[in-house]
Amino acid sequence: MMAVLDQPLFTLLFIPLAYLLGSVSFAVLVSRFYGLNDPRSYGSGNPGATNVLRSGHKVAAVVTLLGDALKGWFAVWLALQMALTPTLVGFVAVAVFLGHVFPIFLGFKGGKGVATALGVILALVPVLGVATLLTWLVVAFFFRMSSLAAIAAALFAPFYYFILSGVLWPFNSAFLWALVVIALVLLQRHRANIGRIFNGTEPKIGAK
Repeated sequence: MMAVLDQPLFTLLFIPLAYLLGSVSFAVLVSRFYGLNDPRSYGSGNPGATNVLRSGHKVAAVVTLLGDALKGWFAVWLALQMALTPTLVGFVAVAVFLGHVFPIFLGFKGGKGVATALGVILALVPVLGVATLLTWLVVAFFFRMSSLAAIAAALFAPFYYFILSGVLWPFNSAFLWALVVIALVLLQRHRANIGRIFNGTEPKIGAK
């Protein structure tokens, strides 16, 4: 591992590069590759894996999901491998996530960021990423709502990190605030879903 890098110029470059990587929309690229309609033109209009799945092409949806998660994981993993300061790693984590949610290449109208957030968390603290994924799976299994599962996972991720710091991983304030920011943005992106959940009109997984 390289010595800790904290040069101002490198700091200024790495964060926007992470944002640009996050701005790459796998939903749009994968849909074009498979000859599908632009995911922004049907369903929820959201350029994400869930909406790509509405096209009926399950492989395209899975590839989109993996691509969105991988870009979040890669940006943070690379920052850690380069031994950047924890504060800079936190900024990189938030930047790549915000790139997906507010992509410059799509007029700042991106996906909800669930898969990218998971990739970020898996790179920051792998065990925490697994715990977050399990939370999503458990909630999705019992309530059959992808949005509710995402909301629960987003809320529990920083909570898990805080209460289990010093037990399963060392505490780092920069990582905690990055997780909190990501959770808050995810909640904001799911505000319409939250309203439908309370109204009892949120679609369930597998519903036609």
